[in-house]
Amino acid sequence: MNAILKHITAVPQSVTPDERARAAGHTGAVIWMSGLSGSGKSTLAMALQRELFRRGMSAYVLDGDNIRSRLNADLGFSAEDRTENLRRVAEVARLFADAGTIVISAFISPSEADRSRAREIVGPAFHDVHISAHLATCEARDVKGLYAKARDGIVREFTGISAPWEPPQTPDLVVDTMGHSLDASLSVLLHYVLRAVEPQDVPALKSVGAR
Repeated sequence: MNAILKHITAVPQSVTPDERARAAGHTGAVIWMSGLSGSGKSTLAMALQRELFRRGMSAYVLDGDNIRSRLNADLGFSAEDRTENLRRVAEVARLFADAGTIVISAFISPSEADRSRAREIVGPAFHDVHISAHLATCEARDVKGLYAKARDGIVREFTGISAPWEPPQTPDLVVDTMGHSLDASLSVLLHYVLRAVEPQDVPALKSVGAR
């Protein structure tokens, strides 16, 4: 154990997750969307956020490029740095979910070990969603030009080309973006999320001064 942790005492929140869910009309959750670059993670994440917002729900996207340009700007793309990148994201996502927000996490998340660790960090609010598309399809899209750079050796440690990719074996949901349009994929994802964040047996809030 880190010696510093011996001197740290967690301070409990004054508002419980049940109270937040009752007030918001939904529970917090972490929708952990994994998949190859070009599979459609970011596009779907933003579309889902917009739809949840339209419904009056609290949602926020944590996207790989955005996180790496700020919070994790000190990390590279080695196996160790990738693992640390996702560990930090999982910890941030856990805090958002605890605050009652639906966190939509859009990261390649190439290894089963890293996804399992994220689930362990987040706990029951974690939902493993595989945004599925074959490598050839993702490479044909190549919307950022990264596959071409990876093939030319300009971009190193690129998942699916020069770094390993381990597809989720038992995800909570698979969204196939190869054979479905954005609207159809969003519909499948939205249906799952709405069911996942529906409050279950959440007691009603007591009014101030109630006995």
